[in-house]
Amino acid sequence: MLPSLEEISRKRRILGLTQNELAKLAGVSQSLIAKMESRKTNPSYTKVKAILDVLNKLEMKMEVHALEIFHGEIVSVQKNEAVSKAVRLMMEHGYSQIPVFDGEHAVGSISEKTILSQVSAGKDLSQVSALSIGEVMDEAFPQVGEDAPLPLISGLLQVYPAVLVTKKGKVVGIITKADLLKMLL
Repeated sequence: MLPSLEEISRKRRILGLTQNELAKLAGVSQSLIAKMESRKTNPSYTKVKAILDVLNKLEMKMEVHALEIFHGEIVSVQKNEAVSKAVRLMMEHGYSQIPVFDGEHAVGSISEKTILSQVSAGKDLSQVSALSIGEVMDEAFPQVGEDAPLPLISGLLQVYPAVLVTKKGKVVGIITKADLLKMLL
């Protein structure tokens, strides 16, 4: 089922196209676009579909994907390393959480909250510092491909503090809530 004809006008304006530009791209006349938008004609299915196909392709090109916003330099730790190393890296880089790897595979995450919960549970600071990250880590951050759209990433970041970006199964980047906020500047 096709969307209403009002949707064509709305999408055209959002994309910043004139009626003439849209008509050329869709292979129809400018007067047809004008008549459709003013509801003075009832166009054929094939004409409406051609116009919507052009608008949808243009929207896809404008959509932001993971590839455009991820950080390629990932600050991380290995699960067999000491918690003290994770603390040092988080402090050096100003992060509140980082991914945990076993070799090249993401297996968990560690955060300030996770570490502080160990202290709150009554463990001595030196004891927590010496624990292996694998003993205290949380679940791994979700992973998406480089072509993952912004709405998907944004939805995941409402639940998780970070999202890992993969290419052919290998982690190549990370996106945090701060990265999305920077896009608003």
